[in-house]
Amino acid sequence: MSSKSNRRKFLGTAAALAAGTAAVAMPLSNQPPKYPVVHHVFFWLKNPDSKEDRAKLIAGVKSLSKIPTVKELRVGVVASTEKRDVVDNSWAVSELMFFADLAGQEAYQTHPIHLEFIKNCSPLWDKVIVYDAVEA
Repeated sequence: MSSKSNRRKFLGTAAALAAGTAAVAMPLSNQPPKYPVVHHVFFWLKNPDSKEDRAKLIAGVKSLSKIPTVKELRVGVVASTEKRDVVDNSWAVSELMFFADLAGQEAYQTHPIHLEFIKNCSPLWDKVIVYDAVEA
C-alpha cells in the first residue's frame, strides 16, 4: 500500500471519528441540555511535584460527588498533549461539574461537604481558577 493511500485512509478515519465525536457532544436541537450549568475548576498545587498532595486533592474533589445537586463530576489531571501556545498545562488537577440549574450550583457552594473540602484541601493548593458557564 502506498504512503499516499495510507494517508488518505488515516485522514478519512480521523474525519469520521471527529464527526462522530462532535455529533455525540451536541445535544439534539429539540431537546434541552441535560445539565446546562457547568462549573470548571483548575487547581495549582503548592507542591506540584508531590504525588501525595495531588492524590489527596483528587480524593477531596471526588468527595464532592456526594452533594445532591452535583449531577455529574469529572476529575482530571494534565494530559500529555502537543505543546502549543494556546494550551495551558501549568495546573495540576481539574474538576468539571454539571448542575441542572443555577440554584443547584448555588446550593453546592454552601453545602457542608464543599465547605469541608475547602477546609481540608485548601492548604494543598497555591492557586484556583473557576469557570462557570451556562448552555448557550
